[in-house]
Amino acid sequence: MPEQSSQDPLPPDHPLPPLEQSQVGGLPVAPDLGLSLAQVRMPRGLTRFDARLVRLIGVSILLGGAAACVAWLLMKLIGLITNLSFYGTWSTAFSSPADAVPRLGAWVIGVPVIGGLIAGGMARWGSKAIRGHGIPEAMEQVLLNESRIPTRITLLKPLSSAVVIGTGGPFGAEGPIIATGGALGSLIGQLMKVTASERKVLLAAGAAAGMAAVFAAPVSAVALAVELLLFELRGRSLIPVALACVAATGVRDLLMGSTPVFLMDPVSTPGVAALAAYVLIGAFIGVLSVWVTRVVYAIEDGFERLPVHWMWWPALGAVVVGLVGWMAPLTLGVGYVNIEDILNGRLAMGALAWLCLMKFISWSICLGSGTSGGTLAPMFTIGGALGAMIGLLLSHAAPWLGIDPRIAALVGMAALFAGASRALLTTVIFAFETTGQPAGLLPLLGACTAAYLVSAMMMRNTIMTEKIARRGVRVPSEYKADYLERILVGEACEHDVVTLDADRTIGEVRAWIAGASPESQHQGYPVLSVAGQVLGVLTRRTFFDAKWSEQARLGDLIRRPPVVVTPAHTLRQAADHMAVENVGRLLVVDPADPTRMLGMLTRGDVISAHTRRLRESARMRRQIDLRAWRRVRARRRRQRV
Repeated sequence: MPEQSSQDPLPPDHPLPPLEQSQVGGLPVAPDLGLSLAQVRMPRGLTRFDARLVRLIGVSILLGGAAACVAWLLMKLIGLITNLSFYGTWSTAFSSPADAVPRLGAWVIGVPVIGGLIAGGMARWGSKAIRGHGIPEAMEQVLLNESRIPTRITLLKPLSSAVVIGTGGPFGAEGPIIATGGALGSLIGQLMKVTASERKVLLAAGAAAGMAAVFAAPVSAVALAVELLLFELRGRSLIPVALACVAATGVRDLLMGSTPVFLMDPVSTPGVAALAAYVLIGAFIGVLSVWVTRVVYAIEDGFERLPVHWMWWPALGAVVVGLVGWMAPLTLGVGYVNIEDILNGRLAMGALAWLCLMKFISWSICLGSGTSGGTLAPMFTIGGALGAMIGLLLSHAAPWLGIDPRIAALVGMAALFAGASRALLTTVIFAFETTGQPAGLLPLLGACTAAYLVSAMMMRNTIMTEKIARRGVRVPSEYKADYLERILVGEACEHDVVTLDADRTIGEVRAWIAGASPESQHQGYPVLSVAGQVLGVLTRRTFFDAKWSEQARLGDLIRRPPVVVTPAHTLRQAADHMAVENVGRLLVVDPADPTRMLGMLTRGDVISAHTRRLRESARMRRQIDLRAWRRVRARRRRQRV
């Protein structure tokens, strides 16, 4: 099967295609041997910093400020709906629904149901995409839809989330604002003339800025964007996202202050025994994170089997929220105060167990119903309570370990989210930024890593990816350097290339190929002039095309410059160039004299370059053989004797 068509000669009356502008400093090879610096068919260079990046950075900074304002408005809106729903007052002050339960009594059950009905109606007649906690939906748009989120999501997502949370939904505000910030970034990216990659950066910048604005955690917000949205780590994406988070945090400090979200009393640096215990706690909670994820999706599957329309599911889930809230008022709402109480050891063992169990029941059923809200705050509450209980038990049963129940609560809340989401760096940095406890950083790193390891061994997908994986979306789980970026064309190309003279005729070439010599079995051949200058490439399909006469000279069939690279290009640039130009081979030319061919690079050469990578990852051998070393030493001793 012929490998490529774009280097076949064009009919004489066919207009020549326009050549692309070079950004790599190469020169073109034109059919008339005229050289021009303005035209070349070489790979586009990857300019790290240019005017487009500066513009993207400027837009990202403005986007970060806007996302902070949206986060502030969302928090005010949640406060307003909470006060109206539970207290009947017009106030945007953040308040806890728990204080209203003794006054409302059983009537508290109906408040979340009303919120569920409103959210279900908004999802049905507004957009179904507002269902869920937001991050999986944003990931899906990045992976499948060139980061294009419908405009209406920018308004409907925060409104529906504010209604659900304000009426007692057991969620945090972080998920909705992350989704809203991402939708705002996507909207700006759709209004501007940008590439899909740049739109992805704007989406990630908006989402990360939203998280930074809610929790004053800019570094973990950047890590979240890298681990869950960008699926890459490079300067052109990292810089705009980081500066958007800086801008969002700065605006947040002006609007809401700079105090850590979860104020925690200072803790001391743990000893070695305590550190090992915290790591084991993280591993144990990692097992529970797998169980939590499976239960959530089992509940979601249960709702899928109900014989009622999905718009009623949030209301059904809200019935459980109301019942649980009546029995355990602290489960209602975002519960940031609960997290702070857990981290400071203000809750006894019984209160911790009750809060942990009831919050899990309320959150898992409500989330499985498809309503709108975030997962981070409820998982921090559940994990923090678990960690605190384990810490209290160990501090009494084995005081010699030096376990601090507060640090155990810190590592517990972080380990549950790290295991469920496998956003390792995001979770560790987030727990550190929101508590401001440097002594907890090492236990956090050990516990979250252990939870990540256990989760990765027991569960294929995460709480963030299971939903879209069921819809056939393949989510990258590992980000590593492109191996082809490490290899230069000069190392991989074939230098001993069979060429044809421009003066040869089609008839001669056909007879030569019919002779079946090894040199005549290639799919494409460079054509050289009498002076040895490269003119172009012709394929076997051209030689046997009936429209060319036997007397036609090869040089007369060239209608376009060859597609070329230099030895200094990487294989990644060359492979991308092949894809853009729709060719199966590239001529390798001397950058100082582009009419001089140095070799040829084919698709097969690019594939073969992976052989070394596969060999390195598969072959196991001992580099230093101690047994051989001992034998040599023994032989030398015998010789001396």
